[in-house]
Amino acid sequence: MSGPLDGVTVLGLEQAIAAPLCTRHLADLGARVIKVEQPGVGDSTRHYDRTVRGLAAHFVWLNHGKESAALDLTASADREVLHDLLGGADVIVSNLAPGALDRLGLGVDELAQRYPRLIIVDISGYGRGGPLDHKRAYDLLIQAEAGSCTITGLPGQPAKPGIPIADIGTALYAYSAVLAALYERERTGRGAVIPIAMLDVVAEMMGFALNQVIHGGVEPAPVGMGSPMVAPYGAYPTVDGRTVVLGTTSDREWRRLAADLLHRPDLAEDPRYAGNADRVRLRGELDAIVGFWCRERTLAEIQRAADAAGIGNARLNGVRGLAEHPQLAARNRWRDIDTPAGPVPALVPPGLAQGWATVSGSVPALGADTDAIRAEFAEHSTPHS
Repeated sequence: MSGPLDGVTVLGLEQAIAAPLCTRHLADLGARVIKVEQPGVGDSTRHYDRTVRGLAAHFVWLNHGKESAALDLTASADREVLHDLLGGADVIVSNLAPGALDRLGLGVDELAQRYPRLIIVDISGYGRGGPLDHKRAYDLLIQAEAGSCTITGLPGQPAKPGIPIADIGTALYAYSAVLAALYERERTGRGAVIPIAMLDVVAEMMGFALNQVIHGGVEPAPVGMGSPMVAPYGAYPTVDGRTVVLGTTSDREWRRLAADLLHRPDLAEDPRYAGNADRVRLRGELDAIVGFWCRERTLAEIQRAADAAGIGNARLNGVRGLAEHPQLAARNRWRDIDTPAGPVPALVPPGLAQGWATVSGSVPALGADTDAIRAEFAEHSTPHS
């Protein structure tokens, strides 16, 4: 089935998460994605584990809907094949190690000059220039540099979020920038060079915390299952051994929680808790009050009462709870994708317009499409200078 990007060809000189997730989302919309991998080795995520019927969990997540071409870019013959591919491509997305493409004569400036209609996405850890542009960058390293670990966890116990937000955030910025560049090219006929630094992405995500430091002079303190910005807002054990997550994001919601959920109009009218800044300062007191109320009730009782009072709430799930989540099942958010080991379940991509096809491609074996791609693009190639 075709999607809105049918006819768009994307090359992925990619590894790990950031670039592969970007190109997988382009494949989800119908683009043809050709993943260029090192012969005999391939993307590093192929070898993380053997969880999915002998395949790696990361690789299956990030690479369905792609073709795999195993090319040795240090060999001149395979570089010629890559140039044949570039001549017919619309987009190239790369997140290789710093300087890798430049050493192969495939730097951004050279590509932009040689292929003026090509959209070139250059993902790096720290951006070009500056004292850190030479450094390798992984999700944890970027999150450490950008401060996100210090506002996660508990005071004195920084933690990396379980989701690789630096990688995923970078992928989504790259994905959206490619779509904008394709639209611009329709009007101008010109490609684009899109440099994206992972540090810049996480710095953008840290905007509220940056404002607190720049304008308030105080480092935000992590609050575990909560937010340093609002209170009460957190996770509370229930009488049946579960955990409910609930809270407020405005003064109005606070008054509703106090009066309609806790049946404590005295709290709703107490001037000590009138404003959010007051409640944040007295977070411990409010958490104790809400926590005591929750410990006397079951999860189901709390959620019914919170829904009736118009208070946002959720249950604390593990990953198994997500895999079996009734909301995903009821909305048909699962599909099957093919792999070298047979079909496996995968989520339908978010952000599909009504009427767009769900393009469910296969997870490629390493180099599975190399010969076919060599033959196809050699037929259409022109001599390279």
